[in-house]
Amino acid sequence: MTHRILYSIIFLSVTSSYVAFSQTNPVMDAFPGGTILHGNVAYNNDTLPNHLLDIYLPPNAKGKVPLVIFIHGGGWLGNDKYADIGYMKKTVSEIVSSGFALASIDYRFATQAVFPAQIQDCNRAISFLFDNADKYGLDKKRIAVMGFSAGGHLASLTGLSKNNNIEKFFMPGTNKSFSFKAVIDFYGPAELILFPGANDPKSPESLLIGATPLSRPDLAKAASPVTYVDKNDPPFLIVHGEKDDMVSNKHSHLLSSWLNVVGVQNELVIVKDAPHFGVMFDSDEVRNKVVTFLKEKLQ
Repeated sequence: MTHRILYSIIFLSVTSSYVAFSQTNPVMDAFPGGTILHGNVAYNNDTLPNHLLDIYLPPNAKGKVPLVIFIHGGGWLGNDKYADIGYMKKTVSEIVSSGFALASIDYRFATQAVFPAQIQDCNRAISFLFDNADKYGLDKKRIAVMGFSAGGHLASLTGLSKNNNIEKFFMPGTNKSFSFKAVIDFYGPAELILFPGANDPKSPESLLIGATPLSRPDLAKAASPVTYVDKNDPPFLIVHGEKDDMVSNKHSHLLSSWLNVVGVQNELVIVKDAPHFGVMFDSDEVRNKVVTFLKEKLQ
């Protein structure tokens, strides 16, 4: 990952007009017909555009449905809640058609606020969904979190740190009662000190923590998912590209190894010839891994 390249895909504009169940949504065609959309829902009682989420509910759902939290990538510097869905269309479609709700969340960029603002926002959004589970027909006892690139970092960090009760990872007043049944990490950074740009003040990881990881290893450690691995963590599915030149797959190997050390169930999938992101991760093989994992852990 370098400061010259922002992760993931094209910026997609967030529409400013919406209603409860339908809106102009640039990725709606990725979902099965009849999917119910609650769009641009404010999760922090403010007007910040980065504090919005979208909820996609399966058509003809009966009873409360399990929830998959979707966290986008972008180097902690860009993209939005539509990003990554664009090249994972078959996967998100099958997730929802399999009876899962999917909630895609926005969060503040490092240029707006340094870490831990990003995980505070993730935890706030998840807390909002937990508190409003009855309103949206969600099963608050069956929650998984999934993320891509920087979102993979935040998904892992959220899943691993929850049982450590890190006070600074939560905004004041956030309900901490939620827990996770599973985590899916697509090519997320696991240890900030591993980056080649760890001594570059303009690198995304430096901008994230407000200092270079090498000059402030304490801050880098606090923002690294592997710091929080323990035997009580939820099971993980970790997916990484063989030829990722932005986030080395050493990050995923390291995370998997730490989970193995403490006895947490996990599977590491290295996608042959795959780069940092793209449609190769929407293949039948990877999609089947994802959906099977979710069914095993949430249904």
